[in-house]
This record gives sequence, structure tokens and C-alpha cells, in this order.
Amino acid sequence: MARLVARIRILPADAESNLDNVVHSIKSSMPIGMEMKGHAMEPIAFGLEAIVGDFLLEDAEGQMDRLEDSIKNVEGVGEIEVMNISRQSVKMK
Repeated sequence: MARLVARIRILPADAESNLDNVVHSIKSSMPIGMEMKGHAMEPIAFGLEAIVGDFLLEDAEGQMDRLEDSIKNVEGVGEIEVMNISRQSVKMK
């Protein structure tokens, strides 16, 4: 089965959210078969930052919903935005 890479922008719940703790919590709460492969901080506005994460998952029905629910349930996560989804063999920019 093909593997997918999903690039997701994760906005903090509030200005005081510790993004390093949020990243750690997201990595430790990933469902079986999914992985946060990498992440970067992206400036939003007025000193606020968002997390842009690359997640690996199977190309199967319901997997994206499981991933989104897993991320949304982490304390400190406000909103999420799926930026891109592609097969793992495709290099994303």
C-alpha cells in the first residue's frame, strides 16, 4: 500500500502555547502506523508562530481523519490546515 505525506499547518490555541511541548505531544500521540517525520516553525503575525509538520500515513480510507483527530486532541492546538498531500515518493516544496 502506498504511503502518503501530509503537510499540515498547526495553529496554537493561544499566544502562550509552548510550541515545543505541542510538537512533543503530537509526536507521542500519533496513531499506530503514522509518524510526524519533520516540522518547522512558521511566523504568523505579531510574533506568533505556527507549526508546519510533515506526517507519514497509509493511503487507506479514514487515515486522514484519524490523523486530524489525533492532532486536534493535543492540548495547545487551536486549528489545523491541511496544506498538501502527496505520495511519499514525490518531493514536496
